[in-house]
Amino acid sequence: MAAAFSIRQAAYTDAADAAAIVQVLDAYASDPAGGAEPLSDFAKTHLVAELAARPHAFSILAFDGAQAVGLVNCIEGFSTFRCKPLVNVHDVAVMASQRGRGIAEAMLREAERIARERGAVKMTLEVLSGNAPAMRLYQRIGYAGYQLDPAMGTAQFMQKWLD
Repeated sequence: MAAAFSIRQAAYTDAADAAAIVQVLDAYASDPAGGAEPLSDFAKTHLVAELAARPHAFSILAFDGAQAVGLVNCIEGFSTFRCKPLVNVHDVAVMASQRGRGIAEAMLREAERIARERGAVKMTLEVLSGNAPAMRLYQRIGYAGYQLDPAMGTAQFMQKWLD
């Protein structure tokens, strides 16, 4: 039987939590699912302070004992149609050696609990179409493609770099 893990909201002002956020996110960024490129030195140095500077950001950490094994970063947005907050799940990261233990699901459930406390009407996330395990998890726990009118199709996530 696999060892138990714990989850909790990260405290951006706690040095150990800050180090855990950077460590897990860097491992995820270095993984093919995260783009296969480690975080820049700039991101490693400034990430947690920049998250802390945003009152609408929150993070969930997972630990196996004292070892950080998972991270979910969330940013609150706003649904204009519902005139209420929404929470975008920006990163879901579980250390490769820890996958398959239910860590991502537990972190997402905690993120959902916090989103409900904040009065959010929905949660959003993006997932690469080739990440079948993540897609199965998200669908199993209630996420679905976004659409308003089925005749118009589902929304597509797009980006435009500004630098």
